Amino acid sequence: MAAKVKAAVIGAGIGKYHIQGYQKHPKAEVVAICDVNEAAAQAVACDFGIPCVYTDYKQMLAKAEFDCVSVCVPNKLHMPLTVACLEAGKDVLCEKPLARTAAEGQKMVDAARKAGKLLMIQFNNRYRPEARILKQYVEDGTLGDIYMARAGWVRRNGIPGWGGWFTQKDMAGGGPIIDLGVHMLDLTMWLMGNPEPAAVMASAYSVFGPKMEALGPWGTPNAKGKFDVEDMGCALIKFKGGQTILLEAGWAARIKREHVYSTLMGTKAGASLERVFEIDGVDDSSVDTLELYTQENGAAVNRSVLIEPDPFMGRLNAVGHFVDCLTSKTECISPGTDGLRIMKILDAAYKSASSGKAVNIA
Repeated sequence: MAAKVKAAVIGAGIGKYHIQGYQKHPKAEVVAICDVNEAAAQAVACDFGIPCVYTDYKQMLAKAEFDCVSVCVPNKLHMPLTVACLEAGKDVLCEKPLARTAAEGQKMVDAARKAGKLLMIQFNNRYRPEARILKQYVEDGTLGDIYMARAGWVRRNGIPGWGGWFTQKDMAGGGPIIDLGVHMLDLTMWLMGNPEPAAVMASAYSVFGPKMEALGPWGTPNAKGKFDVEDMGCALIKFKGGQTILLEAGWAARIKREHVYSTLMGTKAGASLERVFEIDGVDDSSVDTLELYTQENGAAVNRSVLIEPDPFMGRLNAVGHFVDCLTSKTECISPGTDGLRIMKILDAAYKSASSGKAVNIA
């Protein structure tokens, strides 16, 4: 591979974070941008100085010279685009979730293995500085054995792009469980050492979406579209080693304000990562915190860990890690196989919510 990794990005929306991550790394450069919206692609190319613009990823694969690609498109397209890029000999960084279903995700993992290429999932929360610090505490034994955790991301008013791809099951695979829950579930499982899931019991609700209430500023709305996904969900996840995670995810709920958290309970200590909002749903008003909970001399002691905040929430760090994996043979922290494990849990959660019964995971 050349001294500098040549990267391409498919998707001019969240793909902008990937571009910034590549351009921040001394061993990477972005040589092509692709989006079906030519105006959006041209604007991004102009803003970031990208020389080649495409509206068809197949043409980009045929004509542009690059080593790796970021796939930043709606969930329905993750599998076909990723497989095509892997088969063309490109390493792939795919946005979360891995796909709409575990079956699609399996095709992606198989394609990466067959091509001998890296498939990494953009689980950006693993790369937040406070998450990396907590991971160190877990690995050095400060918390002891983690036997239970609570995790969630619930908004008060945050339904994205009503009628667009986010709110259509065929395009997204589901609602906030696969959109927001995937983030905190992955983060929590990673902190726990990625235990093997055994069974899931879940519920899903659609209360405000069908009434076009509790809308958020994210996504592109489409008045002629539809809303056929959940707007709130919860799950109890049991693992083969006996651990448990309680998960909740919601775009809309009558709560005080948006709540983002991962709380670990260990045999020696507990810990919690939280995003605290002064104003509901306004990122500029939020602060990321890390606290440890211990017992000292018979008394309960809470410790706040000082951290340098990351305004990009680990997104640029994740892209930098992807480049390091390609240039320095660094072991990948969030490989496609981890994304597949999460998809099996999400599949089981949706099946359980539909059937009203617990679902075992093979």
